[in-house]
Amino acid sequence: MIKLIVGLGNPGRQYEETRHNAGFLFLDSLADEHGFGWSSNSQFQGDVANLAFEGGKIVLLKPMTFMNRSGLSVGKVLRYYKLKPEEMLVVHDELELSEGCVKLKRDGGHAGHNGLRDIIAHIDSRDFYRLRVGIGRPVSGGVADYVLSRPSSTGLGLFNEVFRLMRDNFGKLVAADMGAINEGLVR
Repeated sequence: MIKLIVGLGNPGRQYEETRHNAGFLFLDSLADEHGFGWSSNSQFQGDVANLAFEGGKIVLLKPMTFMNRSGLSVGKVLRYYKLKPEEMLVVHDELELSEGCVKLKRDGGHAGHNGLRDIIAHIDSRDFYRLRVGIGRPVSGGVADYVLSRPSSTGLGLFNEVFRLMRDNFGKLVAADMGAINEGLVR
């Protein structure tokens, strides 16, 4: 069962609705639905919230270290709560999936994603769950400019649709039910 959900993104108003902030956007959608707020925690170098779910507690984390240093924050939270990497779900943007697609996976490399690369380096493990939120590849221009830009209104609508679907099936997500998420819920 998932006990920590990390949403990856970059702090600051200029990044708020960018593709690279898919993880932050998902966690913010959970906060909106469940009516909780975020607490800034300097010890963890991130914004933290606790979500009561099915008699237990799920820690939610938005690292405020910028994407490329996400592992600092994640490592501190895992150690503090004495959690294993396999009890963690990292929500991040994914270039290899088209907008509106989502895929849950466990283990694997970072596929060039600097946030995942830093987490793997800091916790010395690849054995954690990832919710890959599709953003597609740029038609023209560089990847950095693309991921740090805002999606179209259609793209934002697809994010919101995927996030609603994940919230509606949150029990399956927390149970890391890859079959249900990947086969029954992915568009």
